[in-house]
Order: sequence, then structure tokens, then C-alpha cells
Amino acid sequence: MKNWEAMEAFIEVVRQGSFSAAALQLKVSASHISRLITQLESELGTTLLFRTTRRIRLSEAGELYYHHCRGLPEALSSAEEVISSLNNALVGPFKITCATTFGERFIAPVINDFLIEHPKIELDFHLSNRPVDLIEEGYDLAIRMGSLKDSSHLSRRLCDRVEYLCASRDYVDRHGIPHTLAELNKHHCLIGSKTHWLFQQDGQRKEVKVSSHWRSNSGPALLDAVKKGLGIAQLPDYYVADELASGELIALLPQYQYPYSGVWLVYPKVRQPSPKLQKVCDYLIQRFSQQPPF
Repeated sequence: MKNWEAMEAFIEVVRQGSFSAAALQLKVSASHISRLITQLESELGTTLLFRTTRRIRLSEAGELYYHHCRGLPEALSSAEEVISSLNNALVGPFKITCATTFGERFIAPVINDFLIEHPKIELDFHLSNRPVDLIEEGYDLAIRMGSLKDSSHLSRRLCDRVEYLCASRDYVDRHGIPHTLAELNKHHCLIGSKTHWLFQQDGQRKEVKVSSHWRSNSGPALLDAVKKGLGIAQLPDYYVADELASGELIALLPQYQYPYSGVWLVYPKVRQPSPKLQKVCDYLIQRFSQQPPF
């Protein structure tokens, strides 16, 4: 703020009645106070204070200037206190977005527990498989799956996530299993919201475009189709962990499985993340570390 330090020095000199007392109050030297006042008078083009060896006296311009700016330090302090109170209180709106099934099964229960401890937060929890624009749509936090490509936001890893290429035993008995990525085009591939499947080949990330006669943006619908032998699909562990453990589904091409996927807390870049955001992220990470959901 232009001239703020000099203005503050001027106000304090008038209040204390001397340069030395003002300097003591502001914890600077008297010579520094004198330079600030001289600089302020020069920029304003007028004399504010008449100095004598014993006292100071305000000029007419100094009287007017002091009258208009004497309340500014308190107003600034009050404004800072209000903002500090707002920032430190876990109150008010907080908007989160997450993929539908993961949000319903794993995020919602944890967030609801958090709200029991912090009931003054006004939650807007939006579940969608559509990638939303955090800034344009006003989201404080997004929970995103897989590999992050957008470097314009900040992120923290919530938990690991593995995607399995899988099929039912019935499908394998009828159609066999692929042994290479190139053989996938000979199989009935079922796809969800993504048209590319993610793998690792020779240590490198590899995306394979998949063609399909069956497609849905619903994970549960895709899982049902795989279990009924309609084809092969790539699904995350939280969909198929039980079925793989029981043998109902078989994991295919494990040598190509991509190992670096995860679930991420993503939020806009700001100079200082709000305490609400920090608390929510810390709580989610702590809960998921204590009891991994899958």
C-alpha cells in the first residue's frame, strides 16, 4: 500500500507527541521516523508537522490529513482479525467432486464422519464421472483416479489404485486369453467412460485404444457384463477385488499391469490453502491410511 509506512509513522507521531516516543512504539529509530515524515510531506507537496526542539505542532494540512487517516491502522487491524477468524474457523461452504461409485462407497462415509466433528461446514458433494473444471465450477477439492496429467493444480496422494484387465471363467473357456497387447483386438472388449486402456510395456506407460460393441459410463454395469461373460474389461481394484479373490474373475496380462496409478486429492493452486481444505485432506489421508478401503 503506497505511503502506508509513512502514514502509520505520522499518525503515531501525532498520538505520542514526539518522534522519539513514536519510534519507541513502532520499534524503529527516531531518524527513520523523521525520514518517513519528510518523504510523506514531499510526496503530498505540503508541510504536515512543524517541529521544534520541545514539541511538534500540526499544520492546517496536517490536521486535515490526520483527521482522515487516524482510524486506518485500527481498521486494517480489524480487517485482518476478521479474515484470520474466517480462515481459522471450519465454517461455511466446501465443495467436493468425485467419481460416482468411489465417492458413494468410500469418500461419502469418511466425509460424513468429518462433518460430525465439524458441523458448521456446508458441504456440496457432487458425484460425477465427468472431469470438472475446479476453477470454473468453483470446487475446493476433487478426488481423481489414475495418473494425473493436469499440472495446473496441486495434489496429494490419497491411496494406491490398481486397474485389472479381467474376464470371467466362462469367457476364458469360450474365447481363450490374450497373451500380448496386440491380441486384444481379437477379443470382445467392454469399455466404460474411457476409450483407452492403460498398461506398462518395457517400463514405459502405454495407452491402448480399444474398440467395442459394448459401452457404458456405469462401473457396476460394466462389472456385471464382465461377470456374465460378455467380454474383457479393465476395472479398478475396488470393483473387482472380491471377484478376483474368489476366482469368479481372472486377471489377464498381469505382466503389462500399470503400477503407478492412484487416487488423488486435487485442488487449485493458491498462495495459502484454507484451513478447511487442509483439514479435510489431512482427515481423508489419515482415515485411508488407517483402514485402506480395498
